[in-house]
Amino acid sequence: MYKKKAVQAGLVLLGLLILSGCGKKREKEEEVKAQAKETVGIAVDKKKTYRFVDVYGECYEAELILDVPACTYDMESISDENGYKYYRDNAGNVISRLGIDVSEYQSQIDWVQVRESGIDYAMIRLGYRGYGQAGTLVEDAMFRQHMAGAADAGLDVGVYFFSQAVSKQEVLEEVQFVLERLQEYEITCPVVFDTEEIKFDTARTDHLTAEEITDHCIIFCDAIKEAGYDTMFYANMKWMAFRMELDRLSGYEKWYADYEPLPQCPYDFAMWQYTETGKVPGIEGNVDINVWFP
Repeated sequence: MYKKKAVQAGLVLLGLLILSGCGKKREKEEEVKAQAKETVGIAVDKKKTYRFVDVYGECYEAELILDVPACTYDMESISDENGYKYYRDNAGNVISRLGIDVSEYQSQIDWVQVRESGIDYAMIRLGYRGYGQAGTLVEDAMFRQHMAGAADAGLDVGVYFFSQAVSKQEVLEEVQFVLERLQEYEITCPVVFDTEEIKFDTARTDHLTAEEITDHCIIFCDAIKEAGYDTMFYANMKWMAFRMELDRLSGYEKWYADYEPLPQCPYDFAMWQYTETGKVPGIEGNVDINVWFP
């Protein structure tokens, strides 16, 4: 009887030891899983991000794409003088160019007065595709008058086209539309693909993915370059951060819109549209003003 009870006690003790070991094993497994989960969290937290605000003061955070060349401009070298912004070298010399971009919304312009105020170049809207369902191609009502006026005043001239293409075929239609109208002009600045959101309304491009928008940008810019013109794409910070694949666009210059006192873009860019409410002699009302970096 004693031996039987001893054996039974031993079995119970053995069972307890086994259960205890299993419990410790499970605890160890849970600890390892927790550590793994924590490590993953740390890895995510260590992703580099940047923050920016849009024109309405809304703050955004986006992942920094390390494969995209970084902005190397010295922000302390950007100065404000007489309502214009300039970029200077270490000796204090202005090495940027000052420009405006205009469309039919600036219907009357004294181009000589514009040039005499210090403006070097003009980016003129050639046309646009309507953002309604029809997507009609339209030449800007002031395109020809602005082109002639700016050139006659001695300004360098480039153009931009506001795209609402929803397919590669439509992008090629836009390219053809642009090239047909450039034949009679001397273009000394880039021909630009303008891609942006439609605020406070729906647009025919709302459903496009970042990959598709990037594809369209590449198709347009490559075709324009093949035709012998310099090219860029235009977008604001929010659009570039969330609606474009910038790692695929490293070989294309950026014309970047941002109305903060200094650029917020962490990536390399060529032209900065720093205001949409600029004042320039010779133009009644507001106008966009740009700095073209060296």
